[in-house]
Amino acid sequence: MDKQALQALLRESRALIDPGAYGLFRSLRQGRRAPGLTQAQMDQLLHRAQGTYNRLETGNYPNPSEDLLRDVARLLAFTEHEWTLLWRYTLRRDPPTPLDPGSGQEVVEAWREVVHGISHMAYVADQSWRVLDYNQPFADLFPGGKVPENSMRWMANHADARRILARWEECWLPLILPQLRSALAAMPDDPTLAEIKEVVLADPVTGPMFRAGGVSPGAQAYRYERPLLHPLKGPGWVHMCPAQPLDTPGIRLMIIVFHPGEDRPGDSRLRALSPQ
Repeated sequence: MDKQALQALLRESRALIDPGAYGLFRSLRQGRRAPGLTQAQMDQLLHRAQGTYNRLETGNYPNPSEDLLRDVARLLAFTEHEWTLLWRYTLRRDPPTPLDPGSGQEVVEAWREVVHGISHMAYVADQSWRVLDYNQPFADLFPGGKVPENSMRWMANHADARRILARWEECWLPLILPQLRSALAAMPDDPTLAEIKEVVLADPVTGPMFRAGGVSPGAQAYRYERPLLHPLKGPGWVHMCPAQPLDTPGIRLMIIVFHPGEDRPGDSRLRALSPQ
């Protein structure tokens, strides 16, 4: 437990909450009102025994329950990033689920500018691979510039994907389908993922591979760079660069770096970055 960081996070967040919003007040001995909720008021609003919140904020509450952490985070209006920090400071691990169940379904408008400011192919998708926004280089990847509504369904099932994603069955499917299985395990009630699964299972190629599970050993060689037949630029290789906004777990920013040519780029592109 990182007591110092935990105390700073909770104390500073607590100071931002107006007690008046809950019909409460906080005053100093001199009669002046101090900002934020008191620790006793936190207990009151959390419906916890007196001293519970104090133990948490001071780092004297070993192994706090998920319910307590979630109630505190919601009362203090935490972002998803702050929710993650709360877990790391108290239990030294990431939270099992997002604070907001809908956090993987939408992202703030500023990410539109990010996507359109990238020169490589780029798009943003939600936790079910529904495409939320994309730039023109990504649109150029599809015939007529028509971007699919769901990138996972397109990669796993669409006829165009089997042509554009070169050596689709060998280099792409064994890496795509495990991602779908993993998402279904984490979100078994997601209707979009369930629909994609049914489509995949019904296909004579993807169905058996999906049921078998796992990644074929040969496909691991293509986890970083995969062959692609670009409709406008011709054959080449792409490096998939996924990222995730800190405040929106489940949202994916996918940047696809394209290198033209039949020959696979050298391994020098895969070297780790080091400080300049």
